[in-house]
Amino acid sequence: MLTNLKPLWPYFKKYRWTLFWGALTVFGNNGIWVLFPQVLQRAIDDLNRGATRHKFFVYSLLLLAIAATKGIFQFLTRWLMIGVSRDIEYDLRNDMFQHLSSLDHSYYQKTRTGDIMARATNDLNAVRMLLGPAIMYSANTIVFTVAALAFMWHSSPKLTIYTFLPLPLASVVVQYFGRKIHERFEKIQAQFSDISARAQENFSGARLIRAYVQENAEIALFETTNQEYVTRSLPLARLMGMLWPALELLLGLAIALVLWLGPREVLAHRMTVGQFFAFLTYLVMLTWPVIALGWVVNIFQRGTASMGRINEILAAKPEITDAGVMAGEDREQPVAGAIEFRGLSFAYTGTTVLKDINLEIPAGSSLAIVGPTGSGKTTLVSLIARIYDAPPGTLLLDGRSILEFPLERLRRNIGFVPQETFLFSDTVRENVAFGVESATDPQVHHAAEAASIAADIESFPEGYKTLVGERGITLSGGQKQRTAIARALIRDPRILVLDDALASVDTYTEEKILNHLRELMRGRTTIFISHRVSTVQNADRIAVLHDGRIVELGTHDELLACNGYYTELYNKQLLEEELEQV
Repeated sequence: MLTNLKPLWPYFKKYRWTLFWGALTVFGNNGIWVLFPQVLQRAIDDLNRGATRHKFFVYSLLLLAIAATKGIFQFLTRWLMIGVSRDIEYDLRNDMFQHLSSLDHSYYQKTRTGDIMARATNDLNAVRMLLGPAIMYSANTIVFTVAALAFMWHSSPKLTIYTFLPLPLASVVVQYFGRKIHERFEKIQAQFSDISARAQENFSGARLIRAYVQENAEIALFETTNQEYVTRSLPLARLMGMLWPALELLLGLAIALVLWLGPREVLAHRMTVGQFFAFLTYLVMLTWPVIALGWVVNIFQRGTASMGRINEILAAKPEITDAGVMAGEDREQPVAGAIEFRGLSFAYTGTTVLKDINLEIPAGSSLAIVGPTGSGKTTLVSLIARIYDAPPGTLLLDGRSILEFPLERLRRNIGFVPQETFLFSDTVRENVAFGVESATDPQVHHAAEAASIAADIESFPEGYKTLVGERGITLSGGQKQRTAIARALIRDPRILVLDDALASVDTYTEEKILNHLRELMRGRTTIFISHRVSTVQNADRIAVLHDGRIVELGTHDELLACNGYYTELYNKQLLEEELEQV
Protein backbone atom coordinates (compact mmCIF):
# COMPACT_ATOMS: atom_id res chain seq x y z
CA MET A 1 0.00 0.00 0.00
CA LEU A 2 2.80 2.45 0.87
CA THR A 3 4.30 1.93 -2.60
CA ASN A 4 1.18 3.64 -3.97
CA LEU A 5 2.36 6.85 -2.26
CA LYS A 6 5.83 6.98 -3.87
CA PRO A 7 4.68 9.31 -6.71
CA LEU A 8 3.74 11.90 -4.05
CA TRP A 9 7.34 12.32 -2.87
CA PRO A 10 8.19 15.12 -5.39
CA TYR A 11 5.20 17.10 -4.11
CA PHE A 12 6.32 16.67 -0.49
CA LYS A 13 9.78 17.84 -1.56
CA LYS A 14 8.33 20.89 -3.31
CA TYR A 15 6.45 21.98 -0.18
CA ARG A 16 9.06 20.79 2.33
CA TRP A 17 9.37 24.19 4.01
CA THR A 18 5.63 24.54 4.48
CA LEU A 19 5.57 21.03 5.92
CA PHE A 20 8.53 21.94 8.16
CA TRP A 21 6.70 24.96 9.60
CA GLY A 22 3.56 22.85 9.87
CA ALA A 23 5.52 20.28 11.89
CA LEU A 24 6.73 23.03 14.23
CA THR A 25 3.16 24.18 14.83
CA VAL A 26 2.17 20.56 15.58
CA PHE A 27 4.88 20.44 18.27
CA GLY A 28 3.83 23.85 19.55
CA ASN A 29 0.14 22.91 19.63
CA ASN A 30 0.67 19.65 21.51
CA GLY A 31 3.58 20.94 23.58
CA ILE A 32 1.41 23.67 25.10
CA TRP A 33 -1.69 21.48 25.42
CA VAL A 34 0.15 18.73 27.28
CA LEU A 35 0.88 21.31 30.02
CA PHE A 36 -2.83 21.76 30.76
CA PRO A 37 -3.07 18.75 33.15
CA GLN A 38 0.23 19.79 34.77
CA VAL A 39 -1.28 23.14 35.72
CA LEU A 40 -4.37 21.33 37.04
CA GLN A 41 -2.13 19.03 39.11
CA ARG A 42 -0.28 21.91 40.71
CA ALA A 43 -3.49 23.86 41.25
CA ILE A 44 -5.23 20.97 43.05
CA ASP A 45 -2.22 20.15 45.23
CA ASP A 46 -1.60 23.82 46.01
CA LEU A 47 -5.26 24.56 46.78
CA ASN A 48 -5.39 21.50 49.06
CA ARG A 49 -2.70 23.15 51.14
CA GLY A 50 -4.76 26.33 51.36
CA ALA A 51 -7.14 28.10 48.97
CA THR A 52 -6.80 31.82 48.29
CA ARG A 53 -8.34 34.20 45.77
CA HIS A 54 -4.89 34.99 44.38
CA LYS A 55 -4.19 31.28 43.70
CA PHE A 56 -7.54 30.87 41.93
CA PHE A 57 -6.78 33.93 39.79
CA VAL A 58 -3.23 32.81 38.87
CA TYR A 59 -4.18 29.22 37.97
CA SER A 60 -7.27 30.37 36.05
CA LEU A 61 -5.13 32.82 34.11
CA LEU A 62 -2.57 30.08 33.34
CA LEU A 63 -5.26 27.69 32.06
CA LEU A 64 -6.79 30.47 29.94
CA ALA A 65 -3.36 31.36 28.50
CA ILE A 66 -2.70 27.69 27.62
CA ALA A 67 -6.10 27.37 25.92
CA ALA A 68 -5.58 30.62 23.97
CA THR A 69 -2.04 29.67 22.87
CA LYS A 70 -3.24 26.20 21.86
CA GLY A 71 -5.99 27.85 19.78
CA ILE A 72 -3.40 29.94 17.91
CA PHE A 73 -1.14 26.95 17.24
CA GLN A 74 -4.13 24.82 16.22
CA PHE A 75 -5.21 27.47 13.70
CA LEU A 76 -1.68 27.65 12.27
CA THR A 77 -1.45 23.85 12.10
CA ARG A 78 -4.70 23.58 10.15
CA TRP A 79 -3.81 26.52 7.93
CA LEU A 80 -0.43 25.05 6.99
CA MET A 81 -1.17 21.31 6.91
CA ILE A 82 -4.63 21.47 5.29
CA GLY A 83 -3.38 24.27 3.02
CA VAL A 84 -0.45 22.22 1.73
CA SER A 85 -2.82 19.32 0.99
CA ARG A 86 -4.87 21.69 -1.19
CA ASP A 87 -1.69 22.88 -2.94
CA ILE A 88 -0.60 19.31 -3.66
CA GLU A 89 -4.11 18.45 -4.85
CA TYR A 90 -3.94 21.44 -7.22
CA ASP A 91 -0.54 20.37 -8.58
CA LEU A 92 -1.54 16.72 -8.83
CA ARG A 93 -4.74 17.59 -10.70
CA ASN A 94 -2.79 19.77 -13.15
CA ASP A 95 -0.12 17.11 -13.65
CA MET A 96 -2.77 14.46 -14.11
CA PHE A 97 -4.58 16.57 -16.73
CA GLN A 98 -1.30 17.33 -18.49
CA HIS A 99 -0.43 13.63 -18.53
CA LEU A 100 -3.86 12.74 -19.89
CA SER A 101 -3.35 15.35 -22.62
CA SER A 102 -0.10 13.65 -23.61
CA LEU A 103 -1.69 10.22 -24.01
CA ASP A 104 -2.61 9.23 -27.53
CA HIS A 105 -5.77 8.16 -29.27
CA SER A 106 -5.38 4.46 -28.44
CA TYR A 107 -5.51 5.10 -24.67
CA TYR A 108 -8.91 6.77 -24.93
CA GLN A 109 -10.17 3.93 -27.11
CA LYS A 110 -9.41 1.52 -24.26
CA THR A 111 -10.44 3.69 -21.28
CA ARG A 112 -13.92 4.94 -20.43
CA THR A 113 -14.36 8.67 -19.98
CA GLY A 114 -16.42 8.14 -16.81
CA ASP A 115 -13.60 6.10 -15.27
CA ILE A 116 -11.12 8.92 -15.89
CA MET A 117 -13.59 11.45 -14.45
CA ALA A 118 -14.05 9.35 -11.29
CA ARG A 119 -10.29 9.17 -10.73
CA ALA A 120 -9.84 12.89 -11.38
CA THR A 121 -12.55 13.83 -8.85
CA ASN A 122 -13.49 11.25 -6.20
CA ASP A 123 -10.10 9.52 -6.03
CA LEU A 124 -8.19 12.79 -6.04
CA ASN A 125 -10.33 14.05 -3.16
CA ALA A 126 -9.54 10.88 -1.17
CA VAL A 127 -5.82 11.50 -1.76
CA ARG A 128 -6.19 15.09 -0.54
CA MET A 129 -7.84 13.83 2.66
CA LEU A 130 -4.84 11.54 3.15
CA LEU A 131 -2.37 14.38 2.59
CA GLY A 132 -4.20 16.87 4.84
CA PRO A 133 -6.39 15.65 7.73
CA ALA A 134 -4.81 12.18 7.94
CA ILE A 135 -1.24 13.49 8.24
CA MET A 136 -2.26 16.32 10.57
CA TYR A 137 -4.25 14.14 12.97
CA SER A 138 -1.61 11.39 12.86
CA ALA A 139 1.10 13.92 13.77
CA ASN A 140 -1.05 15.41 16.56
CA THR A 141 -1.85 11.95 17.95
CA ILE A 142 1.76 10.76 17.93
CA VAL A 143 3.25 13.93 19.46
CA PHE A 144 0.55 14.32 22.13
CA THR A 145 0.59 10.60 23.05
CA VAL A 146 4.38 10.56 23.44
CA ALA A 147 4.38 13.76 25.52
CA ALA A 148 1.43 12.65 27.66
CA LEU A 149 3.03 9.24 28.17
CA ALA A 150 6.22 10.91 29.47
CA PHE A 151 4.28 12.92 32.07
CA MET A 152 2.13 9.91 33.00
CA TRP A 153 5.23 7.75 33.45
CA HIS A 154 6.78 10.41 35.66
CA SER A 155 3.64 10.43 37.84
CA SER A 156 3.27 6.64 38.10
CA PRO A 157 5.17 4.09 35.98
CA LYS A 158 3.03 1.25 37.37
CA LEU A 159 -0.27 2.93 36.52
CA THR A 160 1.04 3.87 33.07
CA ILE A 161 1.91 0.24 32.29
CA TYR A 162 -1.54 -0.95 33.34
CA THR A 163 -3.18 1.85 31.35
CA PHE A 164 -1.43 0.94 28.11
CA LEU A 165 -1.98 -2.81 28.39
CA PRO A 166 -4.88 -2.70 25.87
CA LEU A 167 -2.66 -0.97 23.24
CA PRO A 168 -1.31 -4.18 21.59
CA LEU A 169 -4.91 -5.28 21.15
CA ALA A 170 -5.72 -1.89 19.63
CA SER A 171 -2.85 -2.37 17.17
CA VAL A 172 -4.27 -5.74 16.06
CA VAL A 173 -7.75 -4.21 15.66
CA VAL A 174 -6.41 -1.30 13.58
CA GLN A 175 -4.34 -3.60 11.34
CA TYR A 176 -7.26 -5.97 10.72
CA PHE A 177 -9.80 -3.25 10.01
CA GLY A 178 -7.30 -1.27 7.91
CA ARG A 179 -6.72 -4.18 5.54
CA LYS A 180 -10.45 -4.80 5.15
CA ILE A 181 -11.18 -1.10 4.56
CA HIS A 182 -8.53 -0.93 1.81
CA GLU A 183 -9.94 -3.96 -0.01
CA ARG A 184 -13.54 -2.78 0.18
CA PHE A 185 -12.79 0.82 -0.74
CA GLU A 186 -11.03 -0.31 -3.94
CA LYS A 187 -14.21 -2.17 -4.95
CA ILE A 188 -16.35 0.85 -4.07
CA GLN A 189 -14.21 3.19 -6.20
CA ALA A 190 -14.32 0.76 -9.13
CA GLN A 191 -18.12 0.77 -8.89
CA PHE A 192 -18.14 4.59 -8.67
CA SER A 193 -16.21 4.61 -11.96
CA ASP A 194 -18.98 2.48 -13.50
CA ILE A 195 -21.62 4.93 -12.25
CA SER A 196 -19.67 7.90 -13.66
CA ALA A 197 -19.19 6.14 -17.02
CA ARG A 198 -22.87 5.25 -17.32
CA ALA A 199 -23.96 8.80 -16.37
CA GLN A 200 -21.51 10.35 -18.86
CA GLU A 201 -22.68 8.07 -21.69
CA ASN A 202 -26.35 8.81 -20.93
CA PHE A 203 -25.83 12.57 -20.84
CA SER A 204 -23.78 12.51 -24.06
CA GLY A 205 -26.27 10.23 -25.83
CA ALA A 206 -29.42 11.88 -24.46
CA ARG A 207 -30.90 12.53 -27.93
CA LEU A 208 -30.32 8.96 -29.05
CA ILE A 209 -31.86 7.56 -25.86
CA ARG A 210 -34.99 9.69 -26.40
CA ALA A 211 -35.15 8.81 -30.08
CA TYR A 212 -35.23 5.08 -29.22
CA VAL A 213 -37.53 5.62 -26.19
CA GLN A 214 -34.98 4.04 -23.85
CA GLU A 215 -35.34 6.46 -20.93
CA ASN A 216 -36.93 3.91 -18.58
CA ALA A 217 -34.51 1.17 -19.58
CA GLU A 218 -31.49 3.43 -18.93
CA ILE A 219 -32.95 4.62 -15.62
CA ALA A 220 -33.38 0.99 -14.58
CA LEU A 221 -29.77 0.19 -15.56
CA PHE A 222 -28.50 3.22 -13.65
CA GLU A 223 -30.57 2.19 -10.64
CA THR A 224 -29.02 -1.29 -10.76
CA THR A 225 -25.50 0.16 -10.99
CA ASN A 226 -26.26 2.59 -8.16
CA GLN A 227 -27.71 -0.21 -6.01
CA GLU A 228 -24.50 -2.19 -6.51
CA TYR A 229 -22.58 0.86 -5.24
CA VAL A 230 -24.76 0.90 -2.12
CA THR A 231 -24.31 -2.86 -1.68
CA ARG A 232 -20.51 -2.45 -1.79
CA SER A 233 -20.57 0.61 0.50
CA LEU A 234 -22.63 -0.92 3.32
CA PRO A 235 -19.95 -3.43 4.41
CA LEU A 236 -17.46 -0.54 4.65
CA ALA A 237 -19.96 1.45 6.74
CA ARG A 238 -20.39 -1.57 9.02
CA LEU A 239 -16.61 -1.87 9.38
CA MET A 240 -16.31 1.77 10.36
CA GLY A 241 -19.27 1.34 12.71
CA MET A 242 -17.31 -1.43 14.45
CA LEU A 243 -13.84 0.20 14.41
CA TRP A 244 -14.58 3.33 16.43
CA PRO A 245 -16.60 1.59 19.19
CA ALA A 246 -13.85 -1.07 19.43
CA LEU A 247 -11.21 1.62 19.99
CA GLU A 248 -13.46 3.45 22.47
CA LEU A 249 -14.03 0.19 24.33
CA LEU A 250 -10.26 -0.32 24.69
CA LEU A 251 -9.92 3.27 25.94
CA GLY A 252 -12.80 2.67 28.37
CA LEU A 253 -10.97 -0.36 29.74
CA ALA A 254 -7.89 1.81 30.31
CA ILE A 255 -9.94 4.43 32.17
CA ALA A 256 -11.58 1.70 34.28
CA LEU A 257 -8.14 0.39 35.26
CA VAL A 258 -7.03 3.89 36.28
CA LEU A 259 -10.18 4.45 38.36
CA TRP A 260 -9.65 1.09 40.05
CA LEU A 261 -5.91 1.31 40.69
CA GLY A 262 -5.41 5.09 40.94
CA PRO A 263 -7.04 5.71 44.35
CA ARG A 264 -4.91 2.89 45.81
CA GLU A 265 -1.79 4.71 44.66
CA VAL A 266 -3.05 7.92 46.29
CA LEU A 267 -3.91 6.14 49.56
CA ALA A 268 -0.46 4.53 49.55
CA HIS A 269 1.01 8.06 49.15
CA ARG A 270 2.73 7.09 45.91
CA MET A 271 0.69 9.77 44.10
CA THR A 272 -0.81 13.06 45.15
CA VAL A 273 -4.46 13.87 44.47
CA GLY A 274 -3.30 16.40 41.88
CA GLN A 275 -1.12 13.81 40.13
CA PHE A 276 -4.00 11.32 40.02
CA PHE A 277 -6.35 13.97 38.63
CA ALA A 278 -3.74 15.01 36.04
CA PHE A 279 -3.17 11.35 35.10
CA LEU A 280 -6.91 10.85 34.59
CA THR A 281 -7.10 14.09 32.60
CA TYR A 282 -4.34 12.89 30.26
CA LEU A 283 -6.25 9.67 29.72
CA VAL A 284 -9.47 11.55 28.92
CA MET A 285 -7.55 13.91 26.61
CA LEU A 286 -6.27 10.84 24.75
CA THR A 287 -9.87 9.87 23.92
CA TRP A 288 -10.02 12.00 20.76
CA PRO A 289 -6.58 10.95 19.47
CA VAL A 290 -7.60 7.31 19.85
CA ILE A 291 -10.92 7.93 18.06
CA ALA A 292 -9.05 9.99 15.46
CA LEU A 293 -6.77 6.98 14.97
CA GLY A 294 -9.74 4.98 13.68
CA TRP A 295 -10.75 7.85 11.39
CA VAL A 296 -7.16 8.25 10.16
CA VAL A 297 -6.94 4.52 9.39
CA ASN A 298 -10.09 4.87 7.28
CA ILE A 299 -8.75 7.95 5.45
CA PHE A 300 -5.32 6.37 4.96
CA GLN A 301 -6.73 3.19 3.44
CA ARG A 302 -9.07 5.16 1.17
CA GLY A 303 -6.24 7.48 0.14
CA THR A 304 -3.77 4.71 -0.68
CA ALA A 305 -6.42 2.81 -2.66
CA SER A 306 -7.29 5.97 -4.60
CA MET A 307 -3.65 6.88 -5.19
CA GLY A 308 -3.14 3.40 -6.61
CA ARG A 309 -5.93 4.08 -9.12
CA ILE A 310 -4.45 7.48 -10.00
CA ASN A 311 -1.03 5.83 -10.44
CA GLU A 312 -2.56 3.61 -13.12
CA ILE A 313 -3.22 6.75 -15.18
CA LEU A 314 0.15 8.35 -14.41
CA ALA A 315 1.93 5.10 -15.31
CA ALA A 316 0.28 4.93 -18.74
CA LYS A 317 2.81 5.82 -21.45
CA PRO A 318 1.91 7.40 -24.79
CA GLU A 319 2.55 5.14 -27.75
CA ILE A 320 3.14 8.19 -29.95
CA THR A 321 6.37 9.75 -28.67
CA ASP A 322 8.30 12.81 -29.76
CA ALA A 323 11.63 11.49 -31.03
CA GLY A 324 13.04 15.00 -31.55
CA VAL A 325 16.01 13.76 -33.60
CA MET A 326 15.93 16.62 -36.08
CA ALA A 327 18.98 18.89 -36.00
CA GLY A 328 18.59 22.51 -34.92
CA GLU A 329 18.99 24.05 -38.38
CA ASP A 330 16.54 21.54 -39.88
CA ARG A 331 13.95 22.44 -37.26
CA GLU A 332 13.88 25.97 -38.61
CA GLN A 333 13.29 24.89 -42.22
CA PRO A 334 9.67 25.44 -43.34
CA VAL A 335 7.62 22.34 -44.15
CA ALA A 336 7.03 22.05 -47.91
CA GLY A 337 4.40 19.29 -47.67
CA ALA A 338 5.73 16.52 -49.95
CA ILE A 339 4.39 13.19 -48.65
CA GLU A 340 5.53 9.71 -49.65
CA PHE A 341 4.32 6.27 -48.59
CA ARG A 342 6.94 3.55 -49.20
CA GLY A 343 5.67 -0.02 -49.03
CA LEU A 344 3.55 0.91 -46.00
CA SER A 345 1.63 -1.85 -44.27
CA PHE A 346 -0.17 -1.07 -41.04
CA ALA A 347 -2.18 -3.05 -38.49
CA TYR A 348 -3.76 -2.39 -35.11
CA THR A 349 -5.58 -4.66 -32.66
CA GLY A 350 -4.15 -7.55 -34.66
CA THR A 351 -5.92 -6.64 -37.91
CA THR A 352 -4.02 -5.51 -41.01
CA VAL A 353 -5.70 -2.36 -42.28
CA LEU A 354 -3.26 -1.11 -44.95
CA LYS A 355 -1.20 -3.31 -47.26
CA ASP A 356 1.85 -2.32 -49.29
CA ILE A 357 0.88 1.33 -49.90
CA ASN A 358 3.22 3.07 -52.37
CA LEU A 359 2.17 6.64 -53.08
CA GLU A 360 3.81 10.02 -53.68
CA ILE A 361 2.00 13.31 -53.07
CA PRO A 362 4.13 16.22 -54.35
CA ALA A 363 4.19 19.41 -52.28
CA GLY A 364 1.34 21.73 -53.23
CA SER A 365 -0.66 19.04 -55.06
CA SER A 366 -4.07 17.61 -54.21
CA LEU A 367 -5.01 13.97 -53.70
CA ALA A 368 -8.51 12.58 -53.31
CA ILE A 369 -9.12 9.19 -51.74
CA VAL A 370 -12.25 7.15 -52.40
CA GLY A 371 -13.20 3.62 -51.56
CA PRO A 372 -15.80 1.49 -49.78
CA THR A 373 -16.35 1.68 -46.02
CA GLY A 374 -13.61 -0.10 -44.09
CA SER A 375 -11.05 0.12 -46.87
CA GLY A 376 -8.55 2.05 -44.70
CA LYS A 377 -9.04 5.65 -45.91
CA THR A 378 -9.23 7.29 -42.47
CA THR A 379 -6.34 5.20 -41.14
CA LEU A 380 -4.16 6.28 -44.06
CA VAL A 381 -4.63 10.02 -43.45
CA SER A 382 -4.41 9.56 -39.65
CA LEU A 383 -0.84 8.31 -40.10
CA ILE A 384 0.15 11.69 -41.57
CA ALA A 385 -0.78 13.53 -38.37
CA ARG A 386 0.72 10.68 -36.31
CA ILE A 387 -2.56 9.83 -34.63
CA TYR A 388 -1.14 6.38 -35.23
CA ASP A 389 2.54 5.71 -35.96
CA ALA A 390 3.54 4.23 -39.29
CA PRO A 391 6.37 1.65 -39.29
CA PRO A 392 9.79 3.39 -39.52
CA GLY A 393 10.83 4.36 -43.03
CA THR A 394 7.40 3.80 -44.59
CA LEU A 395 6.08 7.37 -44.36
CA LEU A 396 8.19 10.38 -45.38
CA LEU A 397 7.59 14.12 -45.23
CA ASP A 398 9.82 16.31 -47.39
CA GLY A 399 12.11 13.30 -47.92
CA ARG A 400 12.59 12.59 -44.19
CA SER A 401 10.97 9.99 -41.99
CA ILE A 402 7.90 11.56 -40.41
CA LEU A 403 9.08 10.17 -37.06
CA GLU A 404 11.99 12.66 -37.12
CA PHE A 405 9.68 15.68 -36.98
CA PRO A 406 8.83 17.03 -33.51
CA LEU A 407 5.15 16.36 -32.90
CA GLU A 408 4.27 19.99 -32.22
CA ARG A 409 5.95 21.21 -35.40
CA LEU A 410 4.40 18.43 -37.50
CA ARG A 411 0.86 18.98 -36.26
CA ARG A 412 1.05 22.77 -36.44
CA ASN A 413 1.66 22.37 -40.17
CA ILE A 414 -1.39 20.13 -40.63
CA GLY A 415 -5.00 21.27 -40.78
CA PHE A 416 -6.97 18.11 -39.97
CA VAL A 417 -10.76 17.85 -40.23
CA PRO A 418 -11.77 14.40 -38.95
CA GLN A 419 -14.88 12.41 -39.81
CA GLU A 420 -16.40 12.95 -36.38
CA THR A 421 -16.66 16.70 -35.85
CA PHE A 422 -16.04 17.84 -32.28
CA LEU A 423 -16.84 21.36 -31.10
CA PHE A 424 -16.24 22.68 -27.60
CA SER A 425 -18.92 24.19 -25.38
CA ASP A 426 -17.77 27.71 -26.19
CA THR A 427 -18.51 30.53 -28.64
CA VAL A 428 -18.38 30.02 -32.39
CA ARG A 429 -15.41 32.38 -32.56
CA GLU A 430 -13.38 30.41 -30.01
CA ASN A 431 -14.16 27.16 -31.81
CA VAL A 432 -12.93 28.57 -35.13
CA ALA A 433 -9.83 30.12 -33.54
CA PHE A 434 -9.02 26.98 -31.53
CA GLY A 435 -5.27 26.31 -31.63
CA VAL A 436 -4.39 29.79 -32.96
CA GLU A 437 -4.12 31.91 -29.81
CA SER A 438 -3.23 35.09 -31.73
CA ALA A 439 -6.13 34.83 -34.22
CA THR A 440 -7.72 38.21 -34.99
CA ASP A 441 -11.39 38.80 -35.78
CA PRO A 442 -10.67 39.43 -39.51
CA GLN A 443 -8.79 36.11 -39.68
CA VAL A 444 -11.69 34.29 -38.02
CA HIS A 445 -14.17 35.90 -40.44
CA HIS A 446 -11.98 35.06 -43.43
CA ALA A 447 -11.74 31.39 -42.39
CA ALA A 448 -15.51 31.28 -41.85
CA GLU A 449 -16.06 32.75 -45.34
CA ALA A 450 -13.77 30.14 -46.88
CA ALA A 451 -15.75 27.37 -45.15
CA SER A 452 -19.10 28.93 -46.22
CA ILE A 453 -20.25 29.22 -42.61
CA ALA A 454 -19.96 33.03 -42.25
CA ALA A 455 -23.53 33.75 -43.42
CA ASP A 456 -24.95 31.22 -40.95
CA ILE A 457 -22.92 32.64 -38.07
CA GLU A 458 -23.96 36.21 -38.83
CA SER A 459 -27.61 35.13 -38.82
CA PHE A 460 -27.28 33.92 -35.20
CA PRO A 461 -28.62 36.39 -32.57
CA GLU A 462 -25.16 36.89 -31.05
CA GLY A 463 -23.11 36.23 -34.19
CA TYR A 464 -19.61 34.95 -33.49
CA LYS A 465 -20.27 35.18 -29.74
CA THR A 466 -23.00 32.53 -29.97
CA LEU A 467 -22.46 29.57 -27.65
CA VAL A 468 -22.59 26.34 -29.62
CA GLY A 469 -23.42 24.10 -26.64
CA GLU A 470 -21.72 20.86 -25.63
CA ARG A 471 -20.22 19.07 -28.65
CA GLY A 472 -21.84 21.73 -30.88
CA ILE A 473 -25.35 20.48 -30.11
CA THR A 474 -27.03 23.76 -31.12
CA LEU A 475 -25.62 23.56 -34.68
CA SER A 476 -26.74 21.33 -37.51
CA GLY A 477 -24.44 18.59 -38.83
CA GLY A 478 -23.47 20.70 -41.84
CA GLN A 479 -22.80 23.77 -39.70
CA LYS A 480 -20.58 21.75 -37.37
CA GLN A 481 -18.57 20.37 -40.29
CA ARG A 482 -18.11 23.81 -41.84
CA THR A 483 -17.04 25.27 -38.49
CA ALA A 484 -14.46 22.47 -38.23
CA ILE A 485 -13.21 23.27 -41.75
CA ALA A 486 -12.86 26.95 -40.78
CA ARG A 487 -10.89 25.85 -37.70
CA ALA A 488 -8.46 23.94 -39.93
CA LEU A 489 -8.12 26.78 -42.47
CA ILE A 490 -7.33 29.51 -39.93
CA ARG A 491 -4.10 27.65 -39.08
CA ASP A 492 -2.86 28.34 -42.64
CA PRO A 493 -1.44 24.79 -42.76
CA ARG A 494 1.02 23.48 -45.32
CA ILE A 495 -0.97 20.22 -45.40
CA LEU A 496 -4.76 20.18 -45.36
CA VAL A 497 -6.54 16.87 -44.64
CA LEU A 498 -10.32 16.65 -45.02
CA ASP A 499 -11.65 13.27 -43.90
CA ASP A 500 -15.12 13.15 -45.46
CA ALA A 501 -15.56 16.70 -44.18
CA LEU A 502 -18.33 17.60 -46.68
CA ALA A 503 -20.56 14.60 -46.03
CA SER A 504 -23.16 16.60 -44.07
CA VAL A 505 -23.56 19.49 -46.53
CA ASP A 506 -25.76 19.62 -49.62
CA THR A 507 -24.27 19.69 -53.12
CA TYR A 508 -24.88 23.45 -53.51
CA THR A 509 -23.00 24.27 -50.27
CA GLU A 510 -20.35 21.72 -51.21
CA GLU A 511 -19.72 23.53 -54.50
CA LYS A 512 -19.39 26.87 -52.67
CA ILE A 513 -16.88 25.41 -50.20
CA LEU A 514 -14.90 23.74 -52.98
CA ASN A 515 -14.70 27.00 -54.94
CA HIS A 516 -13.22 28.73 -51.88
CA LEU A 517 -10.93 25.78 -51.20
CA ARG A 518 -9.53 25.80 -54.75
CA GLU A 519 -8.14 29.26 -54.05
CA LEU A 520 -6.79 28.22 -50.64
CA MET A 521 -5.38 24.90 -51.90
CA ARG A 522 -2.92 26.62 -54.19
CA GLY A 523 0.60 26.05 -52.88
CA ARG A 524 -0.44 23.67 -50.11
CA THR A 525 -0.74 19.87 -50.10
CA THR A 526 -4.39 18.85 -49.84
CA ILE A 527 -5.75 15.37 -49.15
CA PHE A 528 -9.45 14.78 -48.93
CA ILE A 529 -11.61 11.71 -48.52
CA SER A 530 -15.09 11.65 -49.98
CA HIS A 531 -17.78 9.34 -51.28
CA ARG A 532 -18.92 11.95 -53.80
CA VAL A 533 -17.36 12.10 -57.24
CA SER A 534 -18.31 15.78 -57.47
CA THR A 535 -15.99 16.46 -54.53
CA VAL A 536 -12.95 14.60 -55.84
CA GLN A 537 -13.10 14.97 -59.62
CA ASN A 538 -10.99 18.14 -59.77
CA ALA A 539 -8.16 16.73 -57.63
CA ASP A 540 -4.73 16.39 -59.24
CA ARG A 541 -4.92 12.66 -58.59
CA ILE A 542 -7.48 10.25 -57.17
CA ALA A 543 -6.56 7.07 -55.29
CA VAL A 544 -9.07 4.24 -54.93
CA LEU A 545 -8.57 2.14 -51.79
CA HIS A 546 -10.07 -1.33 -51.52
CA ASP A 547 -9.33 -3.83 -48.76
CA GLY A 548 -6.34 -1.75 -47.62
CA ARG A 549 -4.69 -1.58 -51.05
CA ILE A 550 -4.52 1.11 -53.73
CA VAL A 551 -6.30 -0.54 -56.63
CA GLU A 552 -6.67 2.52 -58.89
CA LEU A 553 -4.67 5.76 -59.15
CA GLY A 554 -4.95 8.61 -61.62
CA THR A 555 -6.94 11.67 -62.68
CA HIS A 556 -10.72 11.71 -62.98
CA ASP A 557 -10.63 11.01 -66.74
CA GLU A 558 -7.98 8.30 -66.39
CA LEU A 559 -9.99 6.44 -63.76
CA LEU A 560 -13.19 6.65 -65.81
CA ALA A 561 -11.29 5.01 -68.66
CA CYS A 562 -10.27 2.14 -66.34
CA ASN A 563 -13.93 1.12 -65.99
CA GLY A 564 -13.33 -0.03 -62.38
CA TYR A 565 -14.66 0.92 -58.93
CA TYR A 566 -14.40 4.65 -59.62
CA THR A 567 -16.36 4.35 -62.88
CA GLU A 568 -19.05 2.34 -61.07
CA LEU A 569 -19.24 5.01 -58.33
CA TYR A 570 -19.45 7.78 -60.94
CA ASN A 571 -22.23 6.10 -62.92
CA LYS A 572 -24.21 5.34 -59.79
CA GLN A 573 -24.08 8.95 -58.56
CA LEU A 574 -24.90 10.23 -62.06
CA LEU A 575 -28.02 8.05 -62.06
CA GLU A 576 -28.99 9.31 -58.59
CA GLU A 577 -28.74 12.93 -59.78
CA GLU A 578 -30.91 12.19 -62.81
CA LEU A 579 -33.52 10.50 -60.63
CA GLU A 580 -33.55 13.51 -58.29
CA GLN A 581 -34.19 15.84 -61.22
CA VAL A 582 -37.07 13.64 -62.38
